[in-house]
Amino acid sequence: MNPNETALGEPLLRSLLFAPANRPDLVLKFPRAAADCSVIDLEDGTALAEKQAARADLRNLVEQVRAAGLSGPLGVRVNAPDSPFFAEDVAAAVTCAPDVILLPKAEAVEDVLRLAAAIQAGGREIAVFAGIETAAGVLHAPQICACTRVLQAVFFGAEDLAADIGAQRTDRGDEVLAARSMVLLAARASRILAIDQAVVDIRDDERFLRDCAASRNLGYDGKTCLTPRQTALANQAFSPSAKELDYAQRLVAAYEAARARGLGAFDFEGRMIDTPLLRRAERLLRTQSTLGRSSPA
Repeated sequence: MNPNETALGEPLLRSLLFAPANRPDLVLKFPRAAADCSVIDLEDGTALAEKQAARADLRNLVEQVRAAGLSGPLGVRVNAPDSPFFAEDVAAAVTCAPDVILLPKAEAVEDVLRLAAAIQAGGREIAVFAGIETAAGVLHAPQICACTRVLQAVFFGAEDLAADIGAQRTDRGDEVLAARSMVLLAARASRILAIDQAVVDIRDDERFLRDCAASRNLGYDGKTCLTPRQTALANQAFSPSAKELDYAQRLVAAYEAARARGLGAFDFEGRMIDTPLLRRAERLLRTQSTLGRSSPA
């Protein structure tokens, strides 16, 4: 299987929406939110006193949200590998057979392989997304991203990383920029998807959109979302704009004409165009084609 041909279908993951496992009222809103992947969260979103009950009700909740009309991929985030809840969370998640199991705070290859082995032992075909959220995880990100074909995406957790390294969070995010870039590069080197940090100011749409723009400029595929509103904004921000699509279509057409004349690099609207810029244009057009196929008729 090509690494980009994930269990989610096309490599499109603009929005990763989380809701606590102990809040079925929020989970049952997943179908209306239209995230590219929706996640029932047994980890940070579920209070310590509620974790056992949430795990016990997980199968029922998965069945309910699918019966409610969720057509997109569904994930379950388990607790961290060093948590006393990890093994039971994984067993419950595998039994429920979601599309994805999300592993938070992955710090070593062994963390991912342990989860992959449990999935295989359960006889399931379930993708894994790994959270890179600590200093150790960032430093080991290249090895983690390359460790197994079951791992199909990583998500960067800035809040946990800042707490781990003692950084003060700022609006600009300079304190996590190096790590944010390292995680993206590790994912790209292994040809897997990369999902960027959450914005915890859930009512500040302008800040969220600024952070989406920064994410997309870095090369991230999508955004961690905490609300349906953030999901809608992320889907918008990580979709090609009409202006981008028009430019890409004209560039590809000009390239074909230049190639017919035996040209390599060529002048297009005042810019020297060669293979890297062509590839970016083609990628935008492929993304739009994927969006078109996934849209309802």
